[in-house]
Amino acid sequence: MFWADNVAIELKKRKLPLEWVDDMKTPSGRVHVGALMGVVLHDLVHKALKDQGVKTNYTYVFENHDPMDDIPSYLSREKYEKYLGMPLFKIPSPVAGYNNFAEYYALEFKETFNKLGSHPEIIWTKDLYTSGKMNSGIKIILDNAEKVRDIYREMYKKPIATDWYPFQVYCEQCAKVSTTRVYNWDGENVHYRCPVDATEWTKGCGYEGKTSPFSDENGMKGKMPWKVEWPVKWRAIGVTVEGAGKDHMSRGGSHDLASLVAERVLHYAIPYPVSYEFMLIGGKKMSSSKGRGFSAGDILTILPPELARFLIVKMDIRQQTNFDPLTKNTIPNLFDEYQRAADAYFNKTDEDLARTFELSQVDGIKKPPTIRFSVLAQWVQMPNMSERITSEGLEEWAQYAQVYVAEYAPESDKFLVQDTLPAVAHVLTAIQKDLLTKIRAELDKKWDAEAFQTQIYEFGKDLGLNGKETFAAIYKVLIGKDHGPKAAWLLLSLDREFVKKRFDEAVIISANASSSHSENTSLQRLNKPDLFSIAKEVGDKYPSLSVGTAIIKGVRIEKSHPDLERAKEELSQSLDSLTTEQLGEYPEIISYRKLYKAMGVDWHSRRPSPEALLRRVALKKGLYTINTCVDAYNLVVMKHRISVGAFDLDTIAFPTELRFANADEEILLLGDSESTKYKETELAYFDQKGGYNIDFNFRDAQRTAVQLETKNILLNVDGLDAITPQKVQQVLQESVDIIIKHCGGKLETFGIETSQ
Repeated sequence: MFWADNVAIELKKRKLPLEWVDDMKTPSGRVHVGALMGVVLHDLVHKALKDQGVKTNYTYVFENHDPMDDIPSYLSREKYEKYLGMPLFKIPSPVAGYNNFAEYYALEFKETFNKLGSHPEIIWTKDLYTSGKMNSGIKIILDNAEKVRDIYREMYKKPIATDWYPFQVYCEQCAKVSTTRVYNWDGENVHYRCPVDATEWTKGCGYEGKTSPFSDENGMKGKMPWKVEWPVKWRAIGVTVEGAGKDHMSRGGSHDLASLVAERVLHYAIPYPVSYEFMLIGGKKMSSSKGRGFSAGDILTILPPELARFLIVKMDIRQQTNFDPLTKNTIPNLFDEYQRAADAYFNKTDEDLARTFELSQVDGIKKPPTIRFSVLAQWVQMPNMSERITSEGLEEWAQYAQVYVAEYAPESDKFLVQDTLPAVAHVLTAIQKDLLTKIRAELDKKWDAEAFQTQIYEFGKDLGLNGKETFAAIYKVLIGKDHGPKAAWLLLSLDREFVKKRFDEAVIISANASSSHSENTSLQRLNKPDLFSIAKEVGDKYPSLSVGTAIIKGVRIEKSHPDLERAKEELSQSLDSLTTEQLGEYPEIISYRKLYKAMGVDWHSRRPSPEALLRRVALKKGLYTINTCVDAYNLVVMKHRISVGAFDLDTIAFPTELRFANADEEILLLGDSESTKYKETELAYFDQKGGYNIDFNFRDAQRTAVQLETKNILLNVDGLDAITPQKVQQVLQESVDIIIKHCGGKLETFGIETSQ
């Protein structure tokens, strides 16, 4: 049985005339998505009670009387620092049209949970005080201050001063509440001080005075500490059911203290507690006042309301839940779960799953689409699929699929039909080109997508290609990747003439590229094994691999130069619209990532050097200033997305070799204090002393680093797959030119070495 139904059945046995469900939140900033848990979980109990025929109310309290104790990161500290310690209802709204700070953020949150189908009656704590409903409770608390002190002493095992009173006045001079301390209660007035040094994060004004603690329609006089105020609110509102997160409900937590105050001082029955674990976003607990986390409103930009509600309803409230939209398949899997729950409801199979679906509905029971979200995420990337999306009533989910693709999908789920032939198409085999020719001849026929998919597979099989090789040929020439959506659906969604022209171009250019590569007519070969070579086993495993090598002697390296700094700034500006998602669409980056994967290296944690540089630009982190040599060739690296490495020639013991590491070899990398062990699958450059880089182009060794004292340099340019030997040669030449331009020197050696 669903947990909320169990709770409702248990509560029904009490036979109370009214079960009053309540929850609360301090609107100290943009409310994080985790706070939706409390709203929805209490709403589930409220709905389950109604289903049991129990009379019930549901209220939600916005604690607008609490002080601002921190400034959210997205607000101006200069503007809001003066309000620290003041009640939120006295602080101006960051947006015009709202009465105060608390109202703006509270109503923003209310709009979100209303969209999720939760509609509690709203109570503002300030109104609760000024209506006089809290006054009798305040008097009981102050009259029994010593009992409250004893509870604190019992709970926290530490002394509490006899002149401490559980009440904080709104200072009559500076309006702050965080800084005031009540030291006496005479039965009518509280006597208080506002010490200048009361807290570390804001200052009091030094005022001392006395005032009635009882608020009325003329304004608020003060508030109780939250742990004491909580049970007073239970009493004032009539709450019989209220839970909280585990931080409050754990042994020795806020709820324990509030319960003791309710029992021993107020003589009020403790509301039925519903304890629940946190919902984490990306593994992190969030904070509204600190501006951390995924806001409640943000969830509706990536999920429809019923899916956002389902995310919470399906939770096991006893276990911590982590929702990370950036983790692969998190969002598609959630849609799949929702569809399974819908099937359970409409087919009357799994009772608990069906109830989960029922309680996730926002505005009546609605049957979801049957198409998998992952397939829809492919459709929204295909031209000419909008008509089918509309005809099948998928417009709403398609909007979320577009957001998923743009913001959260892994690179493997993204594809974009390229305007020009992708560079990776240059490495098609002769058999793959024959396959494209066969497919081209079939494009004018009327095909069912499923049948066409089968036919394409059979074409490849007849030519001796496996499934991966078959479909990779199509993906490479259309989207620049070796994977993608179902190929037949993609082909049939595109203009037929466009596809035929692209296939023709791929066959012709690939043939030319192969011819050029085999004849090496324009390639300047290195042919200096005493200087550099590629190990045979490396060439066998990575036949497309090529390395450009150059030696420049007599350089003069400086820390920085204004011309280079300007060039770096201009490059950053030209890449201002670059996103981290786009990086994964570049054939050069894809080529390096594939190599890393083949080496058993996670490219998320060890990024190829061109990607690492461009990622800094995309994230607006700025470029490091290393020295005029490194900064110069890094401009070429970012321009072409091809890695270049420079090494102090005088530290190299020739000959050098690109080979796989041995298990017992280590390298001390730049910036590290301890050596890193190589894995046998890792590809690296070695001289007679050992490795001087790791993972082809990840990081270099300290011993060969180019320093201000370096006079002679060795350059390597790294290519494979989409990065042809001709492209390596171009990048090597540009690197030599820009280094000599900024550092001087004379080129002594230049050439390309290939695996074949």
